[in-house]
Amino acid sequence: MKLLKTACAALCCLATISTTMAEDHQNPFLSPYQDKYGIPPFDKIQVADFIPAIKAGIEQQKQNIWAITVNRAVPDFDNTILPLENISPILDRVAQVFYHYDGALSTDEFAQMAEEAIPLLNEASNQINLDEQLFNRIKAVYDRRNEMGLNPVQIRVVEKYYREFAEQGAALPEDKKKELIKVNDELSKLFIQYNKNLLNATNNFFVTVYDPADLAGLPESSVEMAQEEAKAKGLDGLWVFTLHAPSRLPVLQYAQNRGLREAIYKGYTSLASYGDNNNYPVIEQIVKLRAQKAKIMGFDNFAQMMTSRVMAKTPEAATNLLLQVFEPAVKRSHEEVADMQAIVNEEGGNFKIAPWDYYYYAEKVKKKKYDLDESEVRPYFSLENVLNGLFTAAEKLYGIKMVEMPDAPKWMDEVTVYEVVDANTGDHVAVFMTDYFPRATKRQGAWMEQMQSSGLYEDGNRRPIVYNIGNFTKPTATTPALLTIDEVETTFHEFGHALQAILSQAPYRSIAGTNVDRDYVEMCSQINEHWAFAPELLKTYAKHYKTGETIPDELIEKLNNSSKFNQGFVTTELAGAALLDLEWGQTDGEGVNVPEFEVKVAEKIGMPEEITYRYRSPYFKHIFGDDGYASGYYTYLWSQVLEADAFELFEENGIFDPATATKFKTTILETGDTEDPMVLFERFRGHKPNPEALLRLRGFKD
Repeated sequence: MKLLKTACAALCCLATISTTMAEDHQNPFLSPYQDKYGIPPFDKIQVADFIPAIKAGIEQQKQNIWAITVNRAVPDFDNTILPLENISPILDRVAQVFYHYDGALSTDEFAQMAEEAIPLLNEASNQINLDEQLFNRIKAVYDRRNEMGLNPVQIRVVEKYYREFAEQGAALPEDKKKELIKVNDELSKLFIQYNKNLLNATNNFFVTVYDPADLAGLPESSVEMAQEEAKAKGLDGLWVFTLHAPSRLPVLQYAQNRGLREAIYKGYTSLASYGDNNNYPVIEQIVKLRAQKAKIMGFDNFAQMMTSRVMAKTPEAATNLLLQVFEPAVKRSHEEVADMQAIVNEEGGNFKIAPWDYYYYAEKVKKKKYDLDESEVRPYFSLENVLNGLFTAAEKLYGIKMVEMPDAPKWMDEVTVYEVVDANTGDHVAVFMTDYFPRATKRQGAWMEQMQSSGLYEDGNRRPIVYNIGNFTKPTATTPALLTIDEVETTFHEFGHALQAILSQAPYRSIAGTNVDRDYVEMCSQINEHWAFAPELLKTYAKHYKTGETIPDELIEKLNNSSKFNQGFVTTELAGAALLDLEWGQTDGEGVNVPEFEVKVAEKIGMPEEITYRYRSPYFKHIFGDDGYASGYYTYLWSQVLEADAFELFEENGIFDPATATKFKTTILETGDTEDPMVLFERFRGHKPNPEALLRLRGFKD
């Protein structure tokens, strides 16, 4: 490849940068990793390596852009588009680790360095996305794409590059480009501040319990975890509960002490809303700048700009879909609240159900209706067992096997690394890494990403390095990590994302794996959740951690009978957050007051008073921590329409039917963005997605 020569020349220019490092330490980002699969040498990476490597990567990118733009040959796929796939190998390496650490290993030292790194990475993005000469060459290929003998996949790659460069402002006049650069720089600084505030606020808040009587109802594992948390804070003999999900949710679900539930609930819903970590002013600035950015790009508002790039196309279409689900969900939630209030009244409680009562009394209703107590189920869901089930399903469905690599590089001791191999041939398919437990340097939530995408690189084709991150219930001194039902679903969900990356056969990085439309990407993760509690699979993996006994049939029956339980609450809080997100994207931000705005939206959509948004704005990282899901949180429900309809085919043919699994693998999981997602969906399902499938899945319609 011509790019390889350019990259080598750029590396020569960078030699002086690498020699400035200490003689006994070589910056690992400046040269290809030595691991045969391309795993970063985490034990050799120092915080001090990031800034020099980012600067070196920017210089390498600059040289390679120059090589493309000065080429006198007529622009074509090989001399213009293909080099963009690997425009800066150094920047690729450092950025992949940087963004991973920013979410999962953000120490104080790293966070301080990140404040310098983020503007540099924005500079790198602007350097390529706003280069007029480069865009002119891309446009020249785009204009002639159907006359150049390209195959359909190459044409799609050309169209994607043209669209993405145009969306980033490459076609803007120079004065507008300068305005855009300024807005993007200011936004990046606000994202840093938002995330820093959120992490600090999460780590700073905790509730200390002094009287053991206040622990009534809590599972033994939660009490033990609270003891260990207290000990870590120098509060031996007491119990400490934090806002991390494994600590927070059991309190809301099981604690008999209503005051304790209220303290945890209010602590969570007021997260990053006051004091030094207040995100209200940060959000107000983000909203204003996004409105400005949309105007620069020629749109009426930010939501209009963001939805134009994906399947929904308009905020109105996204809102319409949400309301089709939200309204029946709210109706169902009223029925759920009535069931809860009946129990409160039966027990002589002299109060009306409040938001901090929802989980607790939902658990009581579940017990009454289905005779299911989640504490009965958790002993069968040790993390080890759940992973066995996860990997068994992947092997049965898609023919891949996980082989642990104990000596592979990892960023923490608690990380597990697997080689993914073809179950029949043993051939290498991918590397998969897991990091499942909370820590102070890790943001909340669960996610999937890649250290290396599959596709064509400067040195040939490579297979992916994929990771899943979680914040699940930790093991204690006496019990393994026993997952909640929600954590089991989350494990399968994030592995569904991983499967789309692991199995990708798309030839180019820009269209490989999860590099697809945002409102399509969640389909693969959400459909994988369906196997978590399938009786056929449960019997293979759900074993009691003490006795080794397989989960009894009566518990499996209870689990499946209750599968649609509480869907009014779950769907209302999710759709409510998505509608809030779209409303934020349609305001100019002038004179906005965050809590008042949230209240107005809640009144407008008819949010029940017993339910709040799944995420309130100060900790809605999906939409304010970066632009990833901004005006796009609705995609979770949009994708659920796709996955609900798609899974009905598995239900018709058998959830482990080889033909259906093979069709899903080859049509959906392997294809990436090689074709329009609607075309791929219709090829698999045989018809356009039917929104009623989601209503059936949620139990709102027979």
